[in-house]
Amino acid sequence: MYYIYILECKKDDKWYTGSTKDLRKRFEQHSNNLCTATKGRGPFKIIYYEACVNEQDARSREKYLKTGMGKCYLKNRLKRFLSLTG
Repeated sequence: MYYIYILECKKDDKWYTGSTKDLRKRFEQHSNNLCTATKGRGPFKIIYYEACVNEQDARSREKYLKTGMGKCYLKNRLKRFLSLTG
């Protein structure tokens, strides 16, 4: 399986979108400042993820979720979560 995930930075509530084959390992890497894109921005929590059977599908989905329409989709999808945390 390939995963698309959304991390939320607990410091500033900003989101990071990524994809990986091993979600647990990748989350550990983010948490231990081993990823350049999120280095120094932690701690994080995973607020959303999806699974795909195909790596190319996962990459395409990640790319979509980073667009304006994808961000709208996520905000709508996580509406209840965001109202509880915001």
